[in-house]
Amino acid sequence: MFKLTPYLKKYKKECIIGPVFKFMEAILELLLPTIMAMIINNGVARRDTGYVLRLGGLMVVLALFGYGCSVVCQYSAARASQGFGTDLRNAFFDRVLSFSYLQLDRFGASTLTNRITNDINQLQQLVAMMIRLLIRWPFICIGSIVMSFMMDAQVALIMLVFTPVLAVIIYLVSKTAAPLYRSYQKKLDGLVSTLREHLSGIRVIRAFSKEKQETGRFSRANDSLTDDGLAIGRISSLYNPLTSLVVNAMIVVILWVGDIHIRAGRLGEGQIIAFIQYANQILTSLLFMSNLVILITKSMASAERINEVMDTVPDMLSPSAPASQSMFAPAIEFRDVSFGYSKTGELALENINITINKGETVGIIGGTGSGKSTFVNLIARFYDATSGSVLVNGVPVSQYPITQLRKQIAVVPQRALLFTGTVAENIRWGNTDASIADVKKAASIAQADEFIEHLPGQYGFNVERGGANLSGGQRQRLAIARAVAAGPEILILDDASSALDFLTDANLRRAVRENSRGKTVLFVSQRVGTVKNADRIIVFEDGRIAGTGTHAELFGSCGTYREICLSQLSDEEARR
Repeated sequence: MFKLTPYLKKYKKECIIGPVFKFMEAILELLLPTIMAMIINNGVARRDTGYVLRLGGLMVVLALFGYGCSVVCQYSAARASQGFGTDLRNAFFDRVLSFSYLQLDRFGASTLTNRITNDINQLQQLVAMMIRLLIRWPFICIGSIVMSFMMDAQVALIMLVFTPVLAVIIYLVSKTAAPLYRSYQKKLDGLVSTLREHLSGIRVIRAFSKEKQETGRFSRANDSLTDDGLAIGRISSLYNPLTSLVVNAMIVVILWVGDIHIRAGRLGEGQIIAFIQYANQILTSLLFMSNLVILITKSMASAERINEVMDTVPDMLSPSAPASQSMFAPAIEFRDVSFGYSKTGELALENINITINKGETVGIIGGTGSGKSTFVNLIARFYDATSGSVLVNGVPVSQYPITQLRKQIAVVPQRALLFTGTVAENIRWGNTDASIADVKKAASIAQADEFIEHLPGQYGFNVERGGANLSGGQRQRLAIARAVAAGPEILILDDASSALDFLTDANLRRAVRENSRGKTVLFVSQRVGTVKNADRIIVFEDGRIAGTGTHAELFGSCGTYREICLSQLSDEEARR
């Protein structure tokens, strides 16, 4: 948890002012029982109304001053905790953005979401409570014992004996609960992950009538979380009855001994009341400290999860100096490249050697899982090759600053993702300086203008999160328009027209070719019609290149390509 304290440095002043004013409030609170004892012994017992009013007025003044101190402390605690949470959340988000796809896959979206929200909120709460409670309640606990000794040492010894008993109870309960808090956080991650999977796949679940099965799966995860929550609740429920039992026993002993001292004339009634108030202050302070211990226990589990992310070193480093490119080098070159998604698993690509020239339109085809998407992901350096080199314009992609590399490459993935905002804002995503004329041209190339013109507000139409208010084909066309508007040197369409009808797909490919003179375009698809007219076609099979060439060449020489063609086209259509 101490690793995260640098995020409090900006709030050093609040972290000092808050406890100081809380300390002053605690001093005033310790004085009140003694003043009350004086009022009872010297004012009420002697029927001295003036004395009662004077000390009563003093108590009001002290209470108001204490309130002012509390307000200053609360403001300081809120400012420091909120600022700490904001800075930590920003740093966490920046760290996540620097991760490679492999690292993001390892953590998972649901656990990262849970950590940046619930875990950081937990730490924010800890900072606020530490500023408000860390000094106040230990001081009140010790101060109550000291003030009691000042009144009567023998009665104070009773409090001194019972206080460690309370402390031991708190320690044992907290120690037992600590592992359960860590388990609870892990199971909460699992529940969020299950919920995310169910919500994203709700159509599939309904299509296969699996509602009952998936409800049972969610219920099991939820029940497991509930079991941990109930276990924590059962252990925490021991606090109040055990501590109340000890404190009530302490009060009974105080009253018994106090009665003996009153009869002997060593104590007055007011002092006995003060002792009981100090006993209650000790109880309250220990209960607050126990809650603080619980909060610290929870926060330690949260801090471990935050530190796990913050301590993860991005495995995809980005050089600071711009790469010096060659005008005469191929646009893309793979030199004996192999890649696996895990170090011990199977290779998704193996011994890939291929050169793609500038201005060339290349079709990439192959069966499901053949390595097509993995191939193009290495070009944009979404992943680093396990072995070999991927070069863009003669420079290994690892030597490019990532920003420079990805300004030259636009990738439209299989799953089109749009962001909340207008249609124009989504198209401008890769080029914020694009004029409305550029936006409309990009939409026209992507065959998106025909449906945009019919939308309410047209280019000002508000797209909901993820493009939920658009069809799959409309989302794909806007994603392609966004890539085109970015003006990349290399445009990669990774099965980006799968939701389009054949006519729209053909018009899209023709428009892209006509408007991409001098640019390198890669069409990744399982449709023969999409890649058939490319300058060159690369055929993938089981992570290897099965053949390269034109449609006519591959149909005659590559069995894999011929099989794909004949599964989609008649023999006559395939030979054209």
